[in-house]
Amino acid sequence: MEPNSYGLSPDHLDATFAALADPTRRAILARLAKGEASVNELAEPFAMTQPAISKHLKVLERAGLISRGRDAQRRPRRLEAKPLAEASGWLEGYRQFWEGNCQRLDALLEELKTEEKKQHLRRKQGDRR
Repeated sequence: MEPNSYGLSPDHLDATFAALADPTRRAILARLAKGEASVNELAEPFAMTQPAISKHLKVLERAGLISRGRDAQRRPRRLEAKPLAEASGWLEGYRQFWEGNCQRLDALLEELKTEEKKQHLRRKQGDRR
């Protein structure tokens, strides 16, 4: 499996995963999954300043995970799902890789168990003679 598979640029994936690495940014995304929100609304649950929240929002915007709307004087943020879907697709390839490996391991274990049972039966039959 190639590291740059699925047609995604490494920089795009790097930005997405870097943005997702922070728990505050993940919480912001979870909030935005429920609907758009202003900076003040996003800052409410956190014990941090509005400039600190704004820095997190800039990281999320640069990664393409959120966008700014315009509603009169209000500039609500909204979730942009495409980068998340792309990251999920990239991870899916690795999930399939590991699932295939696990299936092959399961098959090998079953084969070994079957062979062990056969050997056990042969020994039992040999003891009876």
